[in-house]
Amino acid sequence: MKKVSQTRQFSRDVKRMRKRGKNLEKHREIVKLLAEGTSLPSTYRDHPLTGPWQPSRDCHIEADWILIYTTDKGSLRLERTGTHSDLFKK
Repeated sequence: MKKVSQTRQFSRDVKRMRKRGKNLEKHREIVKLLAEGTSLPSTYRDHPLTGPWQPSRDCHIEADWILIYTTDKGSLRLERTGTHSDLFKK
């Protein structure tokens, strides 16, 4: 199992999603799969990011609820979570 860490911004993002009434159990399930090194089912649309987010990846917890993370052999770092507009607006 990989060691899981998270950014301060990620903690704030989770708090915001909780206030919006999102089911955090879905989030926990995905983090567990990632920490175990298991490939995510295709329904989560896991893919690498480009540009300033590289080498991070993102997966879709729901249609407009995204998890951005970085992983290597022994660790999983949770970077951000939120809607497309929360994370990618300019």
